[in-house]
Amino acid sequence: MGYRSQSGGRRSSGQKFQKSQHEKAKAKTHKHHGKSKSLQEEEQTVTSKDIAEKTSNSLKRLGEQKFAVSPFSQYFDDWLVNVREVLSEFELSQAINADEAFTNQRQRIFTKIEQELAELKRTEATLDHAAKELADNNHLLVEIDAEYAAKTREIGPRRNAEVQRLTLNVQNLEAELERVTGMKTSFFGFTKKAKAQKEAETLRQLESAKTELESALQSFKDEQEKLHDEYEKKKQIVIERVQRLEKEVEKLEIDSSLNARRDTCEALVEAVNALLERQPAPSSEPTS
Repeated sequence: MGYRSQSGGRRSSGQKFQKSQHEKAKAKTHKHHGKSKSLQEEEQTVTSKDIAEKTSNSLKRLGEQKFAVSPFSQYFDDWLVNVREVLSEFELSQAINADEAFTNQRQRIFTKIEQELAELKRTEATLDHAAKELADNNHLLVEIDAEYAAKTREIGPRRNAEVQRLTLNVQNLEAELERVTGMKTSFFGFTKKAKAQKEAETLRQLESAKTELESALQSFKDEQEKLHDEYEKKKQIVIERVQRLEKEVEKLEIDSSLNARRDTCEALVEAVNALLERQPAPSSEPTS
């Protein structure tokens, strides 16, 4: 008798425990459903005007977004994704009923900006090529200067050696003429006629040597001037090319997509507002 009574007590205690756990679970489930219902009611209180205002603010921020550094085209795809996400969130809202007019307008706006950004991307690629060409031409200027300096250095020693040789020849002939002029003549030895002939020959050689020296000096001068003219001409062509490329490359530092992106976001805001005006007025719930 005592054993049965003890066993029955355990079963009664177990039933109470199971019932307590069941009630707790039921209360927890009821609380969860109550919370979900509360969230749904809270979401329903968000009006289409609220959604449109949030969307417009997000679009305006994206329209004013400035990209950090060039190439700016590296940011285009991510920016488009962000704009699409804002519009997608707007259209998926329960408070919004996107009609065909809005969908078509939105598609036209996206098609336009995609084409504009694609063109800007091609332009930026061209400018990037110009930047590389500019670097090459700046390097070419350095090479032209180095080449001119090397040729100028090469002319110097050659000119000095040649002028020194010709000058020495002139000096020797001048000394020879002075020696011949100072020679004494005699009837049976070095006659006046022979002296005169020797003086004339030496003088002719001296004049020829002087002419050769002057010719050499002029030749080296002409060579130096020609080298300088060619250097200046070649360098000027490259400088003009560098100046043109610098003006083009300056555009790389300007985000030319900003106006197009701002116009796109403004057009989307207008589309959102136009849709909002076409939305039917919310119907009031019947009172009980």
